[in-house]
Amino acid sequence: MEVKLLLFAAFVCSMLLMSYNYGKKKKRIIFFGDSITEQGTKPEGYITKLIRLFKNDDENDKVELIAAGVGGNKIYDLYLRVDEDVLAKGPDVVVIFIGVNDVWHKKTHGTGTDANDFETHYEATIKKLKVSNCKMIVCTPTVIGEKVNGSNELDEELNKYSDIIRNIASNHNLPLVDLRQAFLAYNLANNPEDKQAGILTTDTVHLTETGNQLVAEEIYKVINQL
Repeated sequence: MEVKLLLFAAFVCSMLLMSYNYGKKKKRIIFFGDSITEQGTKPEGYITKLIRLFKNDDENDKVELIAAGVGGNKIYDLYLRVDEDVLAKGPDVVVIFIGVNDVWHKKTHGTGTDANDFETHYEATIKKLKVSNCKMIVCTPTVIGEKVNGSNELDEELNKYSDIIRNIASNHNLPLVDLRQAFLAYNLANNPEDKQAGILTTDTVHLTETGNQLVAEEIYKVINQL
């Protein structure tokens, strides 16, 4: 009888330990994007800043943040690598942050992505991710030039692509981080000299420390609502 009681006690302890370890499993959040995300793990990158925000809220032991950003990527590239770079890693949450190159590369490389193809491949990427039952957050692109009042050359195009993402978020009931709106509002309030760059970006696109902080804060607010 005593042996049976000991075995039962050992079984109960093992089940409790398994339950505890399961409860301690970190939520895996993957950031899926281009060079802005690739640089996000640098000392002042937005993913590094997110880690600090979670740590300050004593949530650092509950999440694992993974960057899946590749320089030069557009939405078609994300669609092609979603299986290997995202789904294979078993994400709980995927943050999609893409669109700048789809617009910018039309000017700089003669490539880019037209609006219809952008929407088609964005939808196809969402469809692939839905199969895994992970949660998704989508972000609008930020800026290509920091002049205020819509005076950057590609502002109209960026607004169009941001609207596409907003509509996708609405149609699929996905949380939206409207970085486009946040960056426009910040520059309107903090760029009195109407500079092309140097406030939130180093080169009209890639982020300064302040830009990274703004991205981190905006994404953090939405992640906390999940």
